[in-house]
Amino acid sequence: MSSAKAGARRRLTIADVAAAAGVSRTTVSHALNDRGQVDPQTRARVKQVARELGYSPNLRAQRLRTGRTHTIALLSSMPFAVAGGPSRLGFMMEVAASAAEAALKQGLALVLVPPLAEARGLLDELDVDGAIIIEPVAHDPQVTQLQRRGIKVVSIGRQPEAGPAVPYVDMQAGVTGRLLLEHLADQGARHIALLIGQQSRHSYVDVEQAYRDFSERHSLPCLTIKADETGGEDAGAEACRRLLADHPELDAICAPVDAFAVGAVRALQQAGKRVPEDVRVVTRYDGLRAQKCEPPLTAVNLHLAEVASQAIGLLLGHIGGKATADIVQCPPPELIVRPSSAN
Repeated sequence: MSSAKAGARRRLTIADVAAAAGVSRTTVSHALNDRGQVDPQTRARVKQVARELGYSPNLRAQRLRTGRTHTIALLSSMPFAVAGGPSRLGFMMEVAASAAEAALKQGLALVLVPPLAEARGLLDELDVDGAIIIEPVAHDPQVTQLQRRGIKVVSIGRQPEAGPAVPYVDMQAGVTGRLLLEHLADQGARHIALLIGQQSRHSYVDVEQAYRDFSERHSLPCLTIKADETGGEDAGAEACRRLLADHPELDAICAPVDAFAVGAVRALQQAGKRVPEDVRVVTRYDGLRAQKCEPPLTAVNLHLAEVASQAIGLLLGHIGGKATADIVQCPPPELIVRPSSAN
């Protein structure tokens, strides 16, 4: 028994780190939590000593002392039909994977809240320090619900008509729209339709404005059609069929939602149209849908790993009261040309 006790390893405390580093326990606490006025060299030395000793903080005690859970939530109001699709892989999951990695590097756990109606009822019970919401709609009920609880919220993509404004990572949807539209024009398209969602999201609002400006600048007709996100690929296909019926001269479709774009390609092929020879198709998100479509879809690199990391940093700044900005600019979008639009 005594031998077992002797062999048992005592849990290291902040006092052990302080003694080994030759500083006070307060200095250790501030250094390890990046708080207070601590000399950078002292901060680095304390962290090095803590690593060498194998010290890890008592998270339960820390939570009782600070009230922090060290957990954040990632949400989206976009339905799986467009955010994930049948495989549950897609825009939301790519953001989630990168956000989880970025959060872990900051000592945070990430809770993924799926875009399901029943999940919304659990938001009042979710014990988190903050939340990131992907492309919220105007007056998004999830944002309102979290803000009512006093939880800090940032968004990936601007929330239209937000009041009070939600800090966000600017996804530059207008720039992306212009990039796709100018590419279609460069390929010789002159009857370009815009297929977007009915919901009020920044990626629809901004691209639609970019489309109007583009059409006016090039003296081209405006052929805008909207589909319900919940319909996914089928909604895109149906919208494309309506476009063909009303505008047989159609020679290009810009569909920012990849599910809509894939559905449009299917409808075009069923109508005997060749892609890209008869009608070119481009989309916004360079995910599996775009890459596996036949033909593969011209899309845009949105730098989602960097966007997710920026959203984590923005949220942490607002949680800690050290935010220096309410808007963070994501890297410029890059066009990826594939056979769906190039001859």
